[in-house]
Amino acid sequence: MSKFAMYAKFQAQPGQGDALARILLEAAAQSEAVEGCELYIVNAAAEDPDTIWVTELWSDAEAHAASLRNEDTHALIGRARPLIASVEPIKLRPLGGKGMS
Repeated sequence: MSKFAMYAKFQAQPGQGDALARILLEAAAQSEAVEGCELYIVNAAAEDPDTIWVTELWSDAEAHAASLRNEDTHALIGRARPLIASVEPIKLRPLGGKGMS
């Protein structure tokens, strides 16, 4: 099976970037116990605190899909949804590089 990666660009409602980032950091902490999640990094855009990027690496696409069916994940999504103006998921197929095993 091949690994699955994704960048997600979240545009928060004006002034809500910090609140959204806190929720996404909770998701990152939860991901420590999620099977198949190898990387979950929350980033704020250097010039726009209301733009939050999440970098994800999963053992495979099914592990990512399974995480979205998790009850705790649904709760975090519900809390985050009102803070999000838009989201742009960019699905990737990792080819290799440092940190890839």
